[in-house]
Amino acid sequence: MKYCGKVVVTLKPGVFDPQGTTIRNALHALAYREVEEVETGKYFKIILEAATKEEAKERIQRMCDQLLANPVIEQYTFEVEEYR
Repeated sequence: MKYCGKVVVTLKPGVFDPQGTTIRNALHALAYREVEEVETGKYFKIILEAATKEEAKERIQRMCDQLLANPVIEQYTFEVEEYR
């Protein structure tokens, strides 16, 4: 069966996000003064074959731990659903 994993990787709290700061400042320059903070991150959509949803979750978690997120400065969340 095919599954779709949607992974969001963001910086851990307290890690400086210069890209987010730059975007916030640019939004302020465009008159979006109500924006208080912008956090940046990465999004991955992964289609994979697995016997069960649990197996797909386990494999995606390993992918995050081994490659997709830097555990020193980043955190991640993901969800897995059947893919048609």
